[in-house]
Amino acid sequence: MYISRSVSCHILPSNYKMSRKKKKQSKSTSNKVNSRLSLFRDDRFRYALGIVFLLFAFYLFLSFISYFFHWQTDQDFRWAEVFSGPEITVENQGGKWGAWLSDTFLNRWFGIPSLIFPVLLIVWALGLFRLRILKTLAVTRNLLILLILTSVTLSVIFGSASGYLGSGPGGAHGYHISRWMIAAMGYAGAGAVLLFMFSVFTLFTTPVLHRIREKRAQMTDSKQEESSPADAPENGDADTAQVPTETTFEQEEEQEGTPAGMNGSPEESFVVSELSKEERSMEETGTSPDSVDVHMSVNKSKSEERISEEGAAGELQDYDPTLDLPHYKLPPLSLLRDYDSGDTTVTNEELLSNKNRIVETLASYKIKIDKIKATIGPTVTLYEIVPAPGIRISKIKNLEDDIALSLAALGIRIIAPIPGKGTIGIEVPNQTPKIVSMRTILSSRKFQESDFELAIALGKTISNETFTFDLTRMPHLLVAGATGQGKSVGLNAIIASLLYKKHPAQLKFVMIDPKKVELSLFSKIENHFLAKLEDTEDAIITDTQKVISTLNSLCVEMDDRYDMLQKAHVRNIKEYNKKFIARKLNPEKGHRYLPFIVVVIDEFADLIMTAGRNIETPISRLAQLARAIGIHLVIATQRPTTNIITGVIKANFPARIAFRVMSGIDSRTILDGPGADQLIGRGDMLFLSGNEPVRLQCAFIDTPEIDDITAFISEQKGYAGAMELSRVDEETGDGPDVDLKKRDDLFEDAARLVVHHQQGSTSLIQRKLALGYNRAGRIVDQLEAAGILGPPEGSKARQVLAKDEMSLERILNGLG
Repeated sequence: MYISRSVSCHILPSNYKMSRKKKKQSKSTSNKVNSRLSLFRDDRFRYALGIVFLLFAFYLFLSFISYFFHWQTDQDFRWAEVFSGPEITVENQGGKWGAWLSDTFLNRWFGIPSLIFPVLLIVWALGLFRLRILKTLAVTRNLLILLILTSVTLSVIFGSASGYLGSGPGGAHGYHISRWMIAAMGYAGAGAVLLFMFSVFTLFTTPVLHRIREKRAQMTDSKQEESSPADAPENGDADTAQVPTETTFEQEEEQEGTPAGMNGSPEESFVVSELSKEERSMEETGTSPDSVDVHMSVNKSKSEERISEEGAAGELQDYDPTLDLPHYKLPPLSLLRDYDSGDTTVTNEELLSNKNRIVETLASYKIKIDKIKATIGPTVTLYEIVPAPGIRISKIKNLEDDIALSLAALGIRIIAPIPGKGTIGIEVPNQTPKIVSMRTILSSRKFQESDFELAIALGKTISNETFTFDLTRMPHLLVAGATGQGKSVGLNAIIASLLYKKHPAQLKFVMIDPKKVELSLFSKIENHFLAKLEDTEDAIITDTQKVISTLNSLCVEMDDRYDMLQKAHVRNIKEYNKKFIARKLNPEKGHRYLPFIVVVIDEFADLIMTAGRNIETPISRLAQLARAIGIHLVIATQRPTTNIITGVIKANFPARIAFRVMSGIDSRTILDGPGADQLIGRGDMLFLSGNEPVRLQCAFIDTPEIDDITAFISEQKGYAGAMELSRVDEETGDGPDVDLKKRDDLFEDAARLVVHHQQGSTSLIQRKLALGYNRAGRIVDQLEAAGILGPPEGSKARQVLAKDEMSLERILNGLG
């Protein structure tokens, strides 16, 4: 018996083969088009074409000028006559071609405004040469609009002008349009329409509006300065903010994506992305940062200064802390230098070479790639690859050294996978890194329009986007890196960012510099932005003993601020200041406006080596508690070792910046992972505030620029001196006049402790008994009053008067 099996067959449609053929034909066609377009990405072809444009512009200009003198002879010169024999002659200096082109442009088309065409050719040539003097697209658009408007305007004013140039100064184009406009609207209507169009053109292509606003602001300033001082509280601040709504950089349109086959596979593609989203939007506006004079001043707007008319008759105006220095102006961006060349430093040859080597290296290990994309950054280029299905990521990650060997480059870093993208990233250093200037970063829209409390602009990401963050959300920052890798420049960039955003009433710095040379540049702004211990000469703290006193004083300031927050029934400095500005807190009850305090410590390793726990203990307290009351720490060190960056420090500094270090161990100490040892130096850094570090190129700001900024600030009216921090004596606290009947519960434990160690200091009691500074200071005062410790002796430890346990017991028994 035979059992028959039914076989089901899927019958293909009749047009299946035809559709497959069409797809292959479309693919081959697109490949041909891309291969032809690749010619325009060849620098040699671009330069050759640019030279042709320049020569043709000169030839066209010479022909036009000659036509102005010989237009009657060369008029109506036809195309067919261009190829005629020598029996037909012309007087144009450009010959028959010049006569025909001149007659076409000047007579048949646009008239005298046709002189714009040689200018347009020169602009295109500069674009092909990658000289970013002008923006090619924006200038082309503006010149063509100007060409049409000028042609019509000349024809409206002069008409045919007795046939000058044949059709008049506006050419045939302008003549016919002007005749239609005059017939439809008359001379008055045509003139009004043209005047309106020229006005709109001027407003959109020139910074006229900004100049008008600036002039109006200057007039307002001068009027308010002439008013009497008594009117100042009513009128508010005399300065108005001049913040540009948009700042742009000079960019040139680049090829967004260019598919190209790799290793003969039509499914693989290579995409080059050079401009960030921010820069592309800026290029479309057709403006440059030099066209906007960025000069900001931190003052209230008139609407904020005006007392509400809807309120009660006796309602007070909100308190404005900036009125202490009402005419203070933020530094202008003109003090900074622009180091950007405006041109990419990565050639197409370098991109294709790196791409091919990456693909070949992976192919040698039987790793296939479906797609690869290159994103050009200022220092490194990110190659994003999509591996074929079935390829394990760990297999690519282990080839880091092999890829570095094939590219003959240092600093190769593999990100597998890139978070949120589903691709694998290979960071390859550019052969010629690009300098990122601080001026470019601070003039960016992202920084100018940020509403962060303490906005800091560090540099640019791999995708050429400005990187900014809010220090209040970090809330502290640890900066580490080997010597000469950009750490000091990074600190200067952080400080400069804050100086360009904040008024002296809103921000104070405590600067600690054991090396005595790094932060000394900022001593000029002592009366504006610095804070120091009272009765201290130098605002930049360099002595280790004064550093300890300053940090302990900041702990006392922190405790005092928390007391004020408790009385005001608020949780943080933002809520407290908002309540104080609204005049809901009485200054007579101890309330005051609280500025942010940023503590900048350079060479933290030197402090730890010389003072040890005396430094680490107050820093740990500040790092743990000072966030809510507006005290933030920025600590830098060139020795990222475990005995310097301890577990206590790392636990309280989640935000970290790592410049290049010499070993993977140091990288793990800073970032809890590798990466910092693979950087290339000179400002190349990793910023960690979450799970994955972000690679940045730090903005460069030179010493002369810092000098100019501090000089600009110091020349303005400031406070009588630096903000004074309450001096807290390391040993005496509030003094020896205490009531021994109200001794602390840990008084006897502290007494036995100092007698056992024969060392009487507040820091010893703090460490051993795990107490706060204030309580430990009160116990020391009680020990002095009881005769167990001697009086303070300056920077030396107190003398222990009780030499042994028996002497101590006699003293304790006498206290009862």
